Amino acid sequence: MAVTSAGATRDGNAPARPRKNRTFLVLNIISIVAGIAIWWGLSLAGLQFPTPAEVVSAAWKMIQDGTLATDVGASLGRVLAGFALGSVAAVIVGFVMGWYTVARGLFEPWIQFFRTIPPLAMLPLVLVLMGIGESPKIFVIFLAAFLSCVISTYQGVVNVDKTLINAARVLGAGDGTIFRRVVVPASTPFILVGMRVGLGSAWGTLVAAELLAAQAGLGHRMQSAQLYYDLPTIFVGIIAIGVLGLIMDRLLMIAGNKLTAWQENR
Repeated sequence: MAVTSAGATRDGNAPARPRKNRTFLVLNIISIVAGIAIWWGLSLAGLQFPTPAEVVSAAWKMIQDGTLATDVGASLGRVLAGFALGSVAAVIVGFVMGWYTVARGLFEPWIQFFRTIPPLAMLPLVLVLMGIGESPKIFVIFLAAFLSCVISTYQGVVNVDKTLINAARVLGAGDGTIFRRVVVPASTPFILVGMRVGLGSAWGTLVAAELLAAQAGLGHRMQSAQLYYDLPTIFVGIIAIGVLGLIMDRLLMIAGNKLTAWQENR
């Protein structure tokens, strides 16, 4: 009877998630349309905003001459490289800090120290030490992603329910098994949250990094457009960054839902 009841409950709730997803999608569309309408109204009201039509026209010109594809490719490559390296390093260091007390004592002061320093404040020093190529830009993005994700990973390991660990030990599991089967799954939601925060930091850092000695990229294009008071091109860069960041965030969220399917969500 209990099994039947549980099965009935699962079957009864099965359509709930698709319905919730559809509602969420409709609300997203309404929000986007409302935002564009407000933007158009502000531009028509006399504020120094280009209209959506002017921005679309500027974007189309940049697509036709290949400028937008070149800038998107340059910026996306820098973000992906810095974000991937920073996330991998943050997960490794966060797990080590959370699992080993000695490592926590050695690393935590330095992590906290550098977290209070904006990565962009390191940019002049990085440029002097590493030159003006791609390396300093990727390194600054790496710092932004790493510092955003490492604390979240560390907190995920520290906050693992001790009852689960003790139960695994009673069943004869060793440290390696406990780490793989208990600590890693329990920490995954924290890691994903840290990665999403790190992704935003990576994109925010990229724009400032590209303002210095970049030959291509969305930040570089926006800086060049500012010199000529080319507001539509600036808006194209802003929207491109926002769209790319949103797509990457949604991909992370989908991956997170797959990896944490066991977790109950509202």
